[in-house]
Amino acid sequence: MTVTWTIVIVVSLIAAAIGVIIGFIYRQFQLDRDQKNRASEIERTLAKSNSKAREIELKARDKAIKVRDEAEGEISRRRTELSREEERLQKRRADLDRRLDKLEKRDQSLSKRQSSLDKKINDLESDRVRIIEELERASSMTQEEAKAQLLEEVERDARRDMLRTIRQIEEDAQLEGERRARELIADAIQRVASDHVSEVTVSVVPLPSDDMKGRIIGRNGRNIRAFEQAAGVDVVVDDTPEAVTISCFDSVRREIARRAMQKLVLDGRIHPANIEKIIDQMREEVDKVILEEGERASFDAGVPGLHIEIVKKLGRLKFRTSYGQNQLAHAVESAQLAGVIAAELGANSEVAKAGGLLHDLGKAMDHEIEGTHASIGADFCKRYGVQENVVNIIGSHHHEVDQDSVEAIIVEAADAISGARPGARRESLEQYVKRIRALEEIANSFTGVAESYALQAGREIRVIVKPEDIDDLESTRLARDVAKKIEEGMQFPGKIKVTVIRETRSVDYAK
Repeated sequence: MTVTWTIVIVVSLIAAAIGVIIGFIYRQFQLDRDQKNRASEIERTLAKSNSKAREIELKARDKAIKVRDEAEGEISRRRTELSREEERLQKRRADLDRRLDKLEKRDQSLSKRQSSLDKKINDLESDRVRIIEELERASSMTQEEAKAQLLEEVERDARRDMLRTIRQIEEDAQLEGERRARELIADAIQRVASDHVSEVTVSVVPLPSDDMKGRIIGRNGRNIRAFEQAAGVDVVVDDTPEAVTISCFDSVRREIARRAMQKLVLDGRIHPANIEKIIDQMREEVDKVILEEGERASFDAGVPGLHIEIVKKLGRLKFRTSYGQNQLAHAVESAQLAGVIAAELGANSEVAKAGGLLHDLGKAMDHEIEGTHASIGADFCKRYGVQENVVNIIGSHHHEVDQDSVEAIIVEAADAISGARPGARRESLEQYVKRIRALEEIANSFTGVAESYALQAGREIRVIVKPEDIDDLESTRLARDVAKKIEEGMQFPGKIKVTVIRETRSVDYAK
């Protein structure tokens, strides 16, 4: 039993050993087969790689050959182009050399000509100097003196031509301007057709008899003192038959006193209590008249919407006169003229009418406030909301401030037309004489004036000049200068004609 198991074990071991050997041999066989497969695979791969490498090498060789061929062709083309460019440069160089040779030859020729010209210039300069010396010797004048004389002659000729042209232009402009202005002003005055020519507010109260003067004076002068104190005026009782004179710088107070005196004379009850009562009544009556006249003037001038205080001040002009012309009528007439002229010229007629109506408003207050009536009126109107351009018209109608609009010039012209037309104003003898004397003094202040005379009531000034000092063309300039100085130095209505007279008289005697 034991032996059997031993045999079995031995057989098993032998079988196992044989199996191991067989497995090892099979494994080795497998490994060899795998190795052979790998080797064959590697050989195939190498063969493929060698084949691809040979293909790549062939392609690279072909490409290199192609690139080389292209490069050789490019190099050949470049060589051809360089050869052509070199030939062209050679030709240009040859052309430049030829041109340079020509320029050198021309430079040499110009140098020769320059030398010749320099010689000729020197000869001409010598001839010019010799000719100038001959001319100076022949004319007995130096070159500078001849130049000065020539310039003087040219300047004189140019001045004559200039003055002649200026005179012609001025004559043409004056003719056309006078024609147009005459038509415009005639049309404006015709359309306005004012009925007011000259109105004077008198301060003389007529009396039924001279006995009334005693009653006006009263016992120990109490009536006249009460009247003067209540009315703020001076009552002059003199030798004037059947009349007393009321004097006051305030035209409204003078009007109140005049009406009160007339009513007292008609009533006959002249005593302090009744005097004060009557004066208060007349003051209320005059205030109503002032308001009514201001409203009527505003309506007649076509300027509505004025402040009530402006209307009241405007109505006060009813009792103010200037050279005998009623100021309220003058204001309305100026407004109407300014409106017509502005409409004809295409300006703002509303602004022109307002400026014409209010331009002398300051005359209603110039006895109470210090300053000119233009500045007083402008400040007053500005305070009560009058538009700025109208305020400028009021303040500038006597050129105290600059005129900012064409309407201001129109109002100034309308003011002059209203005051200067025949019959509009009266002028005192003293002022007339002063104006005439001032005209002649202005004319005599110019050099070359022999004498001057004011004619036509100061509307014309005739200036007689010395013929040896002023020629015909200079007389034109003198007339313009005299007119300009009159405009700057005088205030006058309308216009003043300046006539310059130049005449040469030759006198001889037969013996």
